Amino acid sequence: MKVLIVGSGGREHAIALKLKQSPKVTELYCCPSNAGINQIATPVPVKATDIDGVVKFAKANHMDMVVVAPDDPLVLGMVDALNQEGIKTFGPRGEAALIEGSKVFSKNLMKKYHIPTAAYEVFYDAKSAIDYIKERNEFPVVIKADGLALGKGVIIAEDLTQAMDGVHSIMEDKIFGESGNQVVVEEYLTGPEVSVLAFTDSKTMVPMVSSMDHKRIGDGDTGPNTGGMGTIAPNPYYTPEMAKRCMEEIFLPTMAAMNKEGRPFKGCLYFGLMLTPKGPYVIEYNCRFGDPETQVVLPLLKTDLYEIFDAIYEERLSEIDVQWEDKASACVIMASGGYPKKYETGKEISGLEDVAAMKVITVYHAGTALKDGKIVTAGGRVLGVTAVGDDLKQALAKAYDAVGHIHFDAAHYRKDIGTVKR
Repeated sequence: MKVLIVGSGGREHAIALKLKQSPKVTELYCCPSNAGINQIATPVPVKATDIDGVVKFAKANHMDMVVVAPDDPLVLGMVDALNQEGIKTFGPRGEAALIEGSKVFSKNLMKKYHIPTAAYEVFYDAKSAIDYIKERNEFPVVIKADGLALGKGVIIAEDLTQAMDGVHSIMEDKIFGESGNQVVVEEYLTGPEVSVLAFTDSKTMVPMVSSMDHKRIGDGDTGPNTGGMGTIAPNPYYTPEMAKRCMEEIFLPTMAAMNKEGRPFKGCLYFGLMLTPKGPYVIEYNCRFGDPETQVVLPLLKTDLYEIFDAIYEERLSEIDVQWEDKASACVIMASGGYPKKYETGKEISGLEDVAAMKVITVYHAGTALKDGKIVTAGGRVLGVTAVGDDLKQALAKAYDAVGHIHFDAAHYRKDIGTVKR
């Protein structure tokens, strides 16, 4: 099978490596790719959001499947366009991807179908939002841009000044562009956070191994939100009892709700959860594999990923016995100095060859490029250094040992992944 992966980050590198293991996949392509993915797949110079370009390449080169991994092309309807040309895909159609594309849609969906989530209100102008926050006078308060914002569209305001600044920056300064035309203001929940990715063909729901993401830039969960600075799997707070509750109260009801809305979801549905004293609540949905959650979850997958993708497309996921390694996985993100704000690129990366010789270590490339024969930085989050171990302690020790062998100018990473008390 000839497979094209759309995207260029660490998530796509993880998907590519797992698909490469399938005996059914004979040729692998990726657009626009990165320096790491290029080592196992043929790069295609087409942007991830170029729907016409991707469709044209897939048709001309007789792709057997196109895996659309990032949120932007999914929400824009890339899967719809590929399906119209008879091309097999992995990923939801645009109407279903709206579950991530609009916070307002997803919050209203949960309210309508009684899926537990934080209390909220929707606002279309800054004054109304601020008046509501003043009247409510409860802090911290959570302010979310309605649309896509590279995983950074959430502001947790500790006081009124921060809340006002947050609303103004989203709705008036448009720091997230049109995504900030509407905002959701919601109550601040407390408890351990859990990420659960799930395979679904709209009829069957198969949750993957749970994980824990670390969003803040600094140790001790300090500083601004990022796209994710590291992950562990499985999540130590996600017990079998909690998994059963989530399946009954959240996962299956969400699948049913999307079907009732005429938006059947086929692909990977991401559940961002908070385990509150009242039980599990949904913080957010994503319409695709999480990044960097994918980098710790897929290394534990024993089942052929291509077979799972194929079964989801054909709506026969119930026939697949999805199996997992009884081990732990940890990923530490190495980022450019200054991220998530201004940072420089083009810094040469050394030590990758040393780490490649280590067992049970995988370095996923997120923001890298090849320049004059050398691998250099090309993004905010540069590498995801992942290790698998018999337990979490072992996996973390191996991951940090590997990080110590990799160097680039102004590299930044958190020293406390997997050890923060939630």
